[in-house]
Amino acid sequence: MAGGFAKDGAVQDQIDATIEDAVQRARSQLPSGESLAECEECGAVIPEARRQAVPGVRLCVVCQEAEDSEKAAVSAYNRRGSKDSQLR
Repeated sequence: MAGGFAKDGAVQDQIDATIEDAVQRARSQLPSGESLAECEECGAVIPEARRQAVPGVRLCVVCQEAEDSEKAAVSAYNRRGSKDSQLR
């Protein structure tokens, strides 16, 4: 039930739009093209199995884990959902 001037289902529409935006952002960050034989960060050889499993891979596992942990530390999403943080 929506209140005020919002139509019924407006909250769910907003949730769906937020999820769709996140999915599109994640898809846009997926590697594409031909995989590299060597990591572009450290120069280590990227195993053939990794190159086949992840098309367009550019980093070795160690460098990819480091990059992923950096991105996770700067997440733009509010996981708590408190009203104070949503009003900013």
